[in-house]
Amino acid sequence: MAIPMADVPLTETPLELTLEFPDNRLLAELCGEFDRNLAQVEHLLSVQIARRGNVVAVVGEAREEAAEVLRALYARAEAGRGIEPGDIDAAIRLGNAQEDTGARDGDQIELFKADRLEIGTRKKTVEPRTRTQQEYVRGLYANELAFGIGPAGTGKTYLAVAVAVNQMINGHVDKIILSRPAVEAGERLGFLPGTEKDKMDPYMRPLYDALNDFLPAKQLQKLMEENRIEIAPLAYMRGRTLSNAYVVLDEAQNATAMQMKMFLTRLGQGSRMVITGDRSQVDLPRGQASGLTEAERILKGVNGIHFTYFSSKDVVRHPMVAKIIEAYDADESGQN
Repeated sequence: MAIPMADVPLTETPLELTLEFPDNRLLAELCGEFDRNLAQVEHLLSVQIARRGNVVAVVGEAREEAAEVLRALYARAEAGRGIEPGDIDAAIRLGNAQEDTGARDGDQIELFKADRLEIGTRKKTVEPRTRTQQEYVRGLYANELAFGIGPAGTGKTYLAVAVAVNQMINGHVDKIILSRPAVEAGERLGFLPGTEKDKMDPYMRPLYDALNDFLPAKQLQKLMEENRIEIAPLAYMRGRTLSNAYVVLDEAQNATAMQMKMFLTRLGQGSRMVITGDRSQVDLPRGQASGLTEAERILKGVNGIHFTYFSSKDVVRHPMVAKIIEAYDADESGQN
């Protein structure tokens, strides 16, 4: 029986911090094949890690942070979960969030235990990887109308679609409706050949990609043929009442004020609605106000409407994406 993480011995000298792990099998999972997990922690935190039997030694200025990450990942292995590169990145992010917010010791490990927040779908289990993502997912479950606002790569749409699939397969809603404004991102694609569906597919592709992550291909195709999953441009929402559905509007910064009001008033009985967008990527014609910005101004403070704001710290794509966003934000701040 594994010893609880609180009982894992830890000693520290001025230059080195050592951790002793009780279960060699779990320690091997923590280290990864050819110690690749340790190498990733070394790279991200600029420390040196050496394994001697069931003892791991950490050297470097960030040794305490690295030790906390290793303890959190070991707790994840204890809970029966695998350890992927994204999980290591998440553990480090959560550690940074703990420092920034002054969270109590042990919060990071608690977030990796068996009772942490998960979204079950047909193909995979999705876990929020930052504190903001956790707040966002809790807001999606607790509120009929929720907004996720922030830069690309923060999981706004991905998590919303995951929750939508979870709610449908658990019988809480009858269908899923995913929508986007059909606005080109700075390019004129001209007239596309094919059927109406063929013309709209390029705009809707990110939504298809998310669904394919959560549902087997045959089941997804069947649900779409039965209209239990619908992907449609925003303009097609006019005149409808969306009842007993989980509704997601993606790229909402490209909705006009009139379109946004139209969409929000489609909410019917038994439905949930999520609005996601990035205020820094508005592709509307110059001088036309974004409906997302207006909705945020008007609806902020309305009881039952939840707003979650993401930052570059929540980017879960390649780490370089966060650096790019921060550089652009810094440049815009300097110009202002």
